[in-house]
Amino acid sequence: MAKESMKAREVKRARMVARYAAKRAALKKAGDYAGLDLLPKNASPVRMHNRCKLSGRPKGYMRVFGLSRNMFRNMALEGKIPGVTKASW
Repeated sequence: MAKESMKAREVKRARMVARYAAKRAALKKAGDYAGLDLLPKNASPVRMHNRCKLSGRPKGYMRVFGLSRNMFRNMALEGKIPGVTKASW
């Protein structure tokens, strides 16, 4: 389980990216790279990292579900994810 501070940091980055998205797009379109340099570093979408919504785990992330592989497996076995069943043949 990730520390709460790591999860909070990612949420903060996501808010900052959303806040500066329009300004960033305008500066890019105008070709004003000096202006882009003045924006906060965390306003860049490249700095965001996908994390599991439940555990905060950064690795083994499944985009479709927004969960790490461990949480996905537990929830699938408990029947909490609709349409997902364990394969057996």
